[in-house]
Amino acid sequence: MIRSMTGYGRSQKTIDNMNITVEMKAVNHRYFEFNVRVPRAFGFLEEQLKNYCRQKISRGKIEMYVTVDLSETNQTQIEINHDFANSYINAINSLANEYSLNNDISVMSIARNPDIFKITTADIDEELLSSAVLNVADDAICAFIKMRETEGERLKNDILNRVSAIKNKLELIEAEAPNTIISYRERLEQKVKELLESSNIDEQRILTETAIFADKIAIDEETVRLRSHMAQLSDLLNNSAEVGKKLDFIVQEMNRETNTIGSKAQNLNIAQCVVDIKSEIEKIREQVQNIE
Repeated sequence: MIRSMTGYGRSQKTIDNMNITVEMKAVNHRYFEFNVRVPRAFGFLEEQLKNYCRQKISRGKIEMYVTVDLSETNQTQIEINHDFANSYINAINSLANEYSLNNDISVMSIARNPDIFKITTADIDEELLSSAVLNVADDAICAFIKMRETEGERLKNDILNRVSAIKNKLELIEAEAPNTIISYRERLEQKVKELLESSNIDEQRILTETAIFADKIAIDEETVRLRSHMAQLSDLLNNSAEVGKKLDFIVQEMNRETNTIGSKAQNLNIAQCVVDIKSEIEKIREQVQNIE
């Protein structure tokens, strides 16, 4: 199934008394780029999460945020730094006495100093924590991918509608192309008559010149290739996933064939159809940039 490169996913679980939240989002990017924020003490999770995501996501700039609350595991202990507290209180008392200040020292005023307390965390079972975080991350990734697929379906339908519009314009071009030859022959005959001031003209020369002109402006090869590219694009959209780069290449080829048709066109109606096709191709190109 086609996926967009933009998406969002979130999961929160309590596993083994650990409250874990994983949140992730992504925007367009040519390659796979992954950034994760985890609690400083759990830096070992970063590479594991990156490798896990890479298995399920091929492109996009992904940002993941992981929070781990161990408060219910009784792993965190808070102790008073008595040596620092004594020195700190003595310094305040000395300051008050030296300068005859009102000594309004209180527990809360002392507690505001972060060095008063020692916060220690018991050793964490890294394997257990990794397993729990990856469990939550998997749910977040599933929600993320589901959103990508929903958006991808919308992109697919929009592109296929534009391909259909291009086919309609291409049919008009193919129907109009013979008229270009007829108009050229008529103009050529009229010019020859004017130059010779006679109705007696070399019919064979007219046929030759018309044939040369027809060969010069022939667009059969370009229209065939353009139809082939559109068929490939439709097949990829209907049967494949992770095809953004292939689609981008096909759209470039579609644009190249359309430009060639435009450069050969000697017909106002064809020129207008070419402008309309190029407009649709540009919109397809913009949508393809969003596909994984």
